[in-house]
Amino acid sequence: MQAESKFLKQPQEFWANVKLISQKVGYTNRGVGTIKVPSIQDIESAYDKLGLDSSKIVLNNKVTAFGSLLIEYFQFRADFLTNHIEPNLQTLAQAKALYTKLKVDLNPTCPEPLNKQKGEKHGPAYFTSIINMLIEANSKGYDCNYDPKELSAFTHNNFPIRSLSRRVDGSFPNVINPIALWEIKEYYYTTTFGSRVADGVYETQLDGYELNEVREHLGRTIHHCLMIDDHNTWWAMGKSYLCRICDMLHMGLVTEVIFGKEVETRIPILVKEWTTQFEKENK
Repeated sequence: MQAESKFLKQPQEFWANVKLISQKVGYTNRGVGTIKVPSIQDIESAYDKLGLDSSKIVLNNKVTAFGSLLIEYFQFRADFLTNHIEPNLQTLAQAKALYTKLKVDLNPTCPEPLNKQKGEKHGPAYFTSIINMLIEANSKGYDCNYDPKELSAFTHNNFPIRSLSRRVDGSFPNVINPIALWEIKEYYYTTTFGSRVADGVYETQLDGYELNEVREHLGRTIHHCLMIDDHNTWWAMGKSYLCRICDMLHMGLVTEVIFGKEVETRIPILVKEWTTQFEKENK
């Protein structure tokens, strides 16, 4: 999923209203589980209960340009998540099948990490391994750190001037002056949507704020991707967090979010962009 340009990097005021309205009105329609598109009446009622002024959204019984944009975004978010994102999210069986297919087709040498499950559930981390295989197959043999165990840092004249607060799940070509960074959230064995899953979203937001500061002050192009999978976790239990991820993307805190089986077609395109940039910067 790439950001819709119309909504990309709207002012903070816009996102303050999106988040507040979503929280108060709700992310989903209770009982049916569909993603909610708040009406103007919903918004007016919510702001009235909170003692807030809604005149920038509705004035003299007419929806303002700002209010129209809010409603348009809520409709876009619901439609895109329902019609484009949900069909890409995989079950455990689907992820295993894609992993098995790519392992035969690509004959990878990259790391294929194991999950943290025990007993019968212990085995490959399917989504992470899929991502690693696709990156390796398209990276022209350039270095790639598939499991950084140290902080990413950015330098000027070979001296560190910025460092992220968290370790990421992967970096290209490495953790020093990376061109691309990514986070992977696969939760095939999750039975409840707990704080661990939620924290993963907020951690990516933190990375996004720090990377934006790096881009602003160093003038560098840095790709920052979030890749997530498991239909049950994200669609059956976590629609509100899918909405938050959509908001995060359009706030410019990640450059792209890739959902489930979409990795098979999208990663080759992205890695081509990374390698092209790497070659230009290292002539």
